[in-house]
Amino acid sequence: MEPLPAAVTPGVTKKRDTLYLQVLVAVLLGALLGYVKPTWGVAMQPLGDGFIKLIKMLIAPIIFTTVVAGIAGMGDLKRMGRVGAKALIYFEIVTTVALLIGLVVANVFQPGAGMHANAATLDTKSVASYINAGREQSTVAFFLNIIPKTFVGAFADGEILQVLLLAILFGCALGRIGEHGRPVINLVNEIARVIFGIVGIVTRFAPLGAFGAMGFTIGRFGVHALVSLGQVLATVYLTCFLFVFLVLGGIARAAGFSLWRVMKYIRDEIFIAVGTSASESALPGLMAKMEQVGCARSVVGIVVPAGYSFNLDGTCIYLTCAALFVAQATDTPLTLVQQLGLLGVMLITSKGAAGITGSGFIVLAATLETTGKIPVAGLAIIYGVDRFMSEIRTFTNLIGNTVATLVVAKWEGAFDATKAGEILAGRIEPPV
Repeated sequence: MEPLPAAVTPGVTKKRDTLYLQVLVAVLLGALLGYVKPTWGVAMQPLGDGFIKLIKMLIAPIIFTTVVAGIAGMGDLKRMGRVGAKALIYFEIVTTVALLIGLVVANVFQPGAGMHANAATLDTKSVASYINAGREQSTVAFFLNIIPKTFVGAFADGEILQVLLLAILFGCALGRIGEHGRPVINLVNEIARVIFGIVGIVTRFAPLGAFGAMGFTIGRFGVHALVSLGQVLATVYLTCFLFVFLVLGGIARAAGFSLWRVMKYIRDEIFIAVGTSASESALPGLMAKMEQVGCARSVVGIVVPAGYSFNLDGTCIYLTCAALFVAQATDTPLTLVQQLGLLGVMLITSKGAAGITGSGFIVLAATLETTGKIPVAGLAIIYGVDRFMSEIRTFTNLIGNTVATLVVAKWEGAFDATKAGEILAGRIEPPV
């Protein structure tokens, strides 16, 4: 089976080589504009939103074609189930570790201690929509939402898990009809080639998207929020960096990878995701690069989309740090048992709002609402800096899903280690 086309088109490789630098410069310029001329920075929001929408419109067909071709070409449906089971086990273990690390760091540094905020007097107008959305989240609703109302509806709504479900069913059915399905598989492969060609075109606008997103963030919320709530920001950033370089770095080493080389390999996707504060913007490029580096298409097609809903390491860290910060800031005492209970709730709620705009804040609201111990009104305290925490959440989520794909592929024996070693070491260029 021929590899997925890269998220670039022939002839633009040189441009892609400097894409991360272009995005970095754009982020710095956007931040400068938002600081010097806040109103102008806010006016740049359509650039960021437009780029993210361009990428999101391609995610559903990318997932569908990749998963269908991978499963139909695999031939062994038991193996597909085995890949999915291994991925879910890995996700659950790693996200639990992320929650525990967030719990420990927040207890050690206690970023909210001494604020003595009165939840009864806080202005919750700015977070009312998030609180209401959080109340609507439930485990049953989440799993029912995986089933689309119609076949086309899943693509129209852009729901990752719905498209993934349809792709798995379609790929299984296609694989069962044998050679009669070969023309359809060939068609799906060619459609995938065209879709990734479109991704190559859209990706050229990543610097504009990053410029607009960062200009809006600084212009709308201002750097003063960073000063007033710098302690909680520092706690979340420190915890995420510890998790990435110690936990994910350790996992990568145990699996035979260098985390630093992996990060260098996906640097374009890292800068695009962080610059736009949206991990979805990096999904097409990540899927292409994971296959190019030696992971089987069938593994990439299942692990990466599922990871975007079930393997949100950065979101898990944010949830524990932010929840304990609100408790400390409002002088709400929590025993160890209550904190462990909070962690148990987060294991469920962290999966409950995947793909929703502002999902981290909505999940946090749902968690506080479920426990009933920490005042939900306390969300108003961190609302001003939540946007600044989305970058590190996005970064951690992206690295977590990259490592997960490599580990599951190697675990399943669906990985070309020789090819990966040559590419990650920079001795050969990945195919385009």
